[in-house]
Amino acid sequence: MKAQVVYTTYDLQDEKTIVQIFGRLENKQSFIAICHLKPYFFIIEKDHSKIKKLLNNFEVEKTNLKTFSGENVIKISSENHIILNKLSSEIHKLEINNYEADIKPNLRFMIDNDLLNNLNIEGNYETSEKVDRIYIDPEIKPSTETQELKVISLDTESDRDGNLFCIGMYGKNYKKNFIISNKTLKNAISCKDEEECLEKFKAEFLKQDPDIVTGWNMIDFDLDYLKEKFKKHKILFDLGRTKNQVRLRIDRGFFKSSSADIEGRQVLDGLNLIKDPFIKEAPTIKNAKFEAYTLEAVSQAILGKGKLLKGKGRHLEIEELYEKNQEKLVDYNLMDCELAYEILEKTDMLNLAIERSELTGLPLDKLGASIAAFDSLYIREARKKGLVSPTTHYSKKEFGITGGYVKSIQAGIYNNVLVLDFKSLYPSLMRTFNIDPASFLEKPQKGAIESPNKAYFKNQEGILPIILEKLHKAREKAKKEKRELASYAIKIIMNSLFGVLASPNSRYFNYNMANSITNFGQMIIKLTAEEIEKTGFKVIYSDTDSVFVETNLSKEKANILGKKIEKEINEFYQKYTREKYSRESFLELEFEKQYISLMIPSVRNKDPEKEKAAKKRYAGLKEKNGKEELEIVGLEAIRGDWTEAAQDFQKELLLKVFHKESPEKFIKEYIKKINEGKLDSKLVYKKSIRKELDEYTKTTPPHVKAARKLDKLDSNVIQYYITMAGPEPIQKLKHKLDYKHYIDKQISPIADQVLNLFGKSMENINSNSKQSTLF
Repeated sequence: MKAQVVYTTYDLQDEKTIVQIFGRLENKQSFIAICHLKPYFFIIEKDHSKIKKLLNNFEVEKTNLKTFSGENVIKISSENHIILNKLSSEIHKLEINNYEADIKPNLRFMIDNDLLNNLNIEGNYETSEKVDRIYIDPEIKPSTETQELKVISLDTESDRDGNLFCIGMYGKNYKKNFIISNKTLKNAISCKDEEECLEKFKAEFLKQDPDIVTGWNMIDFDLDYLKEKFKKHKILFDLGRTKNQVRLRIDRGFFKSSSADIEGRQVLDGLNLIKDPFIKEAPTIKNAKFEAYTLEAVSQAILGKGKLLKGKGRHLEIEELYEKNQEKLVDYNLMDCELAYEILEKTDMLNLAIERSELTGLPLDKLGASIAAFDSLYIREARKKGLVSPTTHYSKKEFGITGGYVKSIQAGIYNNVLVLDFKSLYPSLMRTFNIDPASFLEKPQKGAIESPNKAYFKNQEGILPIILEKLHKAREKAKKEKRELASYAIKIIMNSLFGVLASPNSRYFNYNMANSITNFGQMIIKLTAEEIEKTGFKVIYSDTDSVFVETNLSKEKANILGKKIEKEINEFYQKYTREKYSRESFLELEFEKQYISLMIPSVRNKDPEKEKAAKKRYAGLKEKNGKEELEIVGLEAIRGDWTEAAQDFQKELLLKVFHKESPEKFIKEYIKKINEGKLDSKLVYKKSIRKELDEYTKTTPPHVKAARKLDKLDSNVIQYYITMAGPEPIQKLKHKLDYKHYIDKQISPIADQVLNLFGKSMENINSNSKQSTLF
C-alpha cells in the first residue's frame, strides 16, 4: 500500500534499537511501521588492531567500502545505538577517525533502504487506540506518489488571568470549538469546567488524528498554555501517536523559533513558516508585504480578510464576549483557526515543505536544514559508489571564504545596457570542474583539475555533480510541467550546496575546496568580460554571476547583440573547458534583459578623489510587455529602514533622470510638501525590536526609545516619527515632526546620489543662487 511519511524517530525496545515511521496511507488511514535496525559505523581497517580490546561486545565485519582517500574500512555494529555511541566517543578520544558514527538510526534506516518520504508498505498489521495500523518489520520500498495529509489548526482563548475560555480546531470541511459554558452554541461543545474542556478537546483531537498541527504563534502561546493547563489538572498531554507527552522547546528570542515535538505528527507553526527564508522567497509569497508578522497583518496581506476582533483592546473585548456573547466568541476563535489554516493553503507553504521533503528525505519541519539535506543526498549517492562519509566533528574555527567578483566602475548614467547572467553559476561550476568532496585531492596528480586557488580534483564523474545533474533534470521537468513550487524547491537546494561546503559545521567542509568554487567564479566572470570586450563593447559592471555591457546602440540592435553574445560566450566555454580541462561545460550565460537607461550612484565620500561607484547598488529602466518598469537593486527605495516618503522620492527622481527631465524643480516641490505637512503619513519609520527592551544597554536606537514610550508592545515592529522632542511612537505622538531631520537624513542623501553625477549637490538646490538645468 502506498504511503506518505510524516514523522520518523527511534527508540530502544528490549534493549534493541527500533525505528518508528509514522504517516498516512493511500486509504486515508494513519500508520506506524516499527522496524528493527542494527546501527553501525566504520573505521579504517588498519586502525582495527589499535582498538581491538574495545570491540569484544560488538560485531565487526569486513566491507568492500572505502573512504574518500581510498582506504578500506570495516563495519562495527551493535543492536543498541546508545552502547554504539559510547564506543564511537571512546574511539574519537583516541584520535582515531570513524565514519558515519553520527547518523541517527531513523536517518540510517531511510538512507540504507533508499527511502525519501513516499513509500510502499506491505505486511501484517494490528490496530490501536492512537493509530489505525501498526506494522512490525513490514516490507518497505520507495514510491513516488504523494498522499494527502490531514491538517488541523488550533487556537485558544482565555482571560488576562489565564483562565481558559475555549479551544478551537479547524480543518478541511471541519470546525469545532470546546467552550466552558452551560449554553448550547453553534459549532461548539459546551463543558462544565476546564478539566472537562481539556479532556473533550484531547479526545476529539486524537479522534481527528491529524498529520499536521498548525496555528499562529501556537507553539509559544497555545501549546505552551495548554501544556500548563494539562499539568495543572493532572491530565496526560499525550496528543501524539505514541504514549509520550508533547515536548516543547520555548525560545521567544527574535532570531530563533520555538519548536514542538508531538510524536507521529508534524507541528508547522504558521508564524515560524512565514518568517523562514526558504518560504519568504517562494513564488507564492515573495511579493507579499507585511506591516508585521501578526495574524491580522499577514492574513490581510495574503487573504484580504482578518480577525473578527482587532487592536490592542481585544483582550478586554474577549472577556466581554465571554460574559455577554459566547456565540461571537466561538466565531472569533474559529476564525483565528481558519485564518492560520487558509494562510497555509493559499501560500502553498505545506506543499512547498512537502516538495523539499520529497527531494531530500528530511522531515517537513526541517525547511532550513541545508546541511542535513546535503548529508541525506550525498551519503546515499556516496554509498552507491562504495564510499563512506566522515563523521561530523564541529569546528569552532572561523574561515574566510573568498567572495564573488564585483568589478568597480565609474558612477554615471548609461544607455541601452545589456545584462547577461550565468544561470545557477556555483552549481554549474561544481558540475563543470568536478568540485566534489570525494574527488578532492590533497596533492596534485597527473590529469587532475586545478582551480585558481591551487585546489585539485580528480577528473572523473564526482558524486556532487551526479546529484546536481539529477536535480537539474528534475527542475527542467518541473518547469516543463509548470510545477512552480517544485522548481523553486529544487533551485533552493541546488543553490544551498555551496553554503554547506563552505560551512565548518559540515562533515564535508574543506577550506580549499570551498574557495575553489568562488575562485573559479571570479575567473569565469573576468574571462567573460575579457571575451565580450574583444568585440569592442565595454563591460561597465560585473558582480558574482553577471556582466553589464554598455552598447550605445538602439534598443532593437542592442537586443540582437545580447542574443549574439549569449550564443558566442556559451560556445566559447564549451571549447575552453574541453581544451584546457578535458571537461564538458555546464556554464550557461543568458541574456536576461536590457536597461534602456541605467544609473549607478557614487559612494558618498568627502574626498572627490576617493569617490567611486557603489557596488551592487544601481537602478535601471527597462521595458516589459511594452511598458516601462523601474528596477532597483540595493538602493533606499527597496530598503525597509527608509520611510515611504524617501522611497517614493527616489523612484520619482530616478524616472525624471531617466526621461532626461531636470529634477531640480521636483526636488524643491517635494521638500516643500514635507515642510507643509502634506506627507506626514509617509514619514513613519518602521523597525523591528530584535531583543528585549531592557537588553539595549550600550546604545539606545531611536526605535527602542519610541518603543519604551508605549504601554505595551503589540508587535516587534515599532512604527515611530522623529519629532522636535525625539522619537515618538505613532500611537503616542505628542510633538511636531522634525521636518529638517527628514530632509537632511532621508531626502538629501538620495538627491545627492543623482545630483553628484552632474557635479551638483543639495547645497546648490538649497541656495538661492541661480542654477542652470541639468539637461
